[in-house]
Amino acid sequence: MLKSHVVSPFTLPQMDMIVSKYTRHDPIHPSVSSISKRLIDVVGAFVGLALVSVVLVPIAIAIWVDNPGPIFYGQLRCGLNGRPFRMWKFRSMVVDADRLKHLVENEAKGAIFKNRNDPRVTRVGRFLRKTSLDELPQFWNVLRGEMSLAGTRPPTLDEVKTYSQHHFKRLLVKPGITGEWQVNGRSHVDDFEEIVKLDLAYQEKWSVGYDMTLVLQTIGAVFNRSGAF
Repeated sequence: MLKSHVVSPFTLPQMDMIVSKYTRHDPIHPSVSSISKRLIDVVGAFVGLALVSVVLVPIAIAIWVDNPGPIFYGQLRCGLNGRPFRMWKFRSMVVDADRLKHLVENEAKGAIFKNRNDPRVTRVGRFLRKTSLDELPQFWNVLRGEMSLAGTRPPTLDEVKTYSQHHFKRLLVKPGITGEWQVNGRSHVDDFEEIVKLDLAYQEKWSVGYDMTLVLQTIGAVFNRSGAF
């Protein structure tokens, strides 16, 4: 039932060495050790997973009828200090979409991949993405401590392979379900350097109160369906 992303030939030990090389002299970000932030994450994760339990069956049926295959999609992403973890979503693309990626034009600039009319996205998948319902399983990642409610955008291992030195600072905090990139246009932000600026700005402005502000702004963006595709 669960489908996992094919592991990159870029080995995990290599990832640890490269990230450590560029981040070992950076101080620990205060959000990493914040007990208040972790408590909010745990409470938010339970609320989110309760919501998942309500919508799971209808979403699972819709995904299966539209494009038979796994309901969930797991992909390796880089978390705090570059530590790889498997991030979960409701599957919004055709089965084996990763093998078809090279056939799709990348409309983004830099170390991200985006295509506004990606042909691999299913009909149900477009609805899930437009409403952000595809991201609900990430509350499981939050409960496990791999992600936070608010943080930076979690990059793929392949993206990190192409990083310049200043990009690694994005990995000094836990990745989030939402963040600066979500409330500032969501998928309309297609320049990687702009995402880096937003992620670093989040680190500078971080506080528990600021996290809550981002969460509330994200809820508003989701209901307005602004910037998603």
